[in-house]
Amino acid sequence: MSTAVLENNPSVPEVIPTFTATLIIRRFDPDVDDEPRWQDFDVEVYGTDRILDALHKIKWEQDGSLTFRRSCAHGICGSDAMRINGRNRLACKTLIKDLDISKPIYVEAIKGLPLEKDLIVDMEPFFESYRQINPFLMASSGTKDGKERKQSPVERARFDDTTKCILCAACTSSCPVFWTDGQYFGPAAIVNAHRFIFDSRDEGSQVRLDILNDKEGVWRCRTTFNCSEACPRGIQVTQAIAEVKQAIMRGKA
Repeated sequence: MSTAVLENNPSVPEVIPTFTATLIIRRFDPDVDDEPRWQDFDVEVYGTDRILDALHKIKWEQDGSLTFRRSCAHGICGSDAMRINGRNRLACKTLIKDLDISKPIYVEAIKGLPLEKDLIVDMEPFFESYRQINPFLMASSGTKDGKERKQSPVERARFDDTTKCILCAACTSSCPVFWTDGQYFGPAAIVNAHRFIFDSRDEGSQVRLDILNDKEGVWRCRTTFNCSEACPRGIQVTQAIAEVKQAIMRGKA
């Protein structure tokens, strides 16, 4: 009987290097603070860590009172939108090594919505605008054969981009008009209206166009492209808003 001979020594797992990142976080506790304040934390992180990982380490190891939202941690739920170095991003998608780690990393809540605590804002005004555009399929009757409403690949492609919205509010809270005008529907609501306005199965396009043809609707957009740049899903938000404007001027989708 032959015996297998181990010719090479077992490889030793390579030690993953770490480095120290400084996060300066805008804190606010309504029970203690009159105004928000900045607080800095030094965190030991790996090259694969994201801002969300660093926030977890701070909360678990340094200050349990740090407050922020998160859920799936995979860029799908949209819960952890925040301003990182002055840009709206998802904390779970922002790799620390992709930032300039020679300088402090500034983290604060998104703008334009009421600040509740630390990195958490009141999302109700955002969702109220979303609800107002009727974000659901509107069809008055069933199909002739009682089966599904069929749609061609071309018809689907017409609104495919705007189906990607995860309602993180990164686009809306990056809009200067939204910061100064609490009544503006905002980019996210218009994007979700677009998704149904151009859906061939929907019968409520005109209703939504009438809603958005308002002084606080699409005409408040100043085409600064902040929203498109902020979208973590890569949606061409400004283009979607322009297409809704064109549909209003045509009088149909």
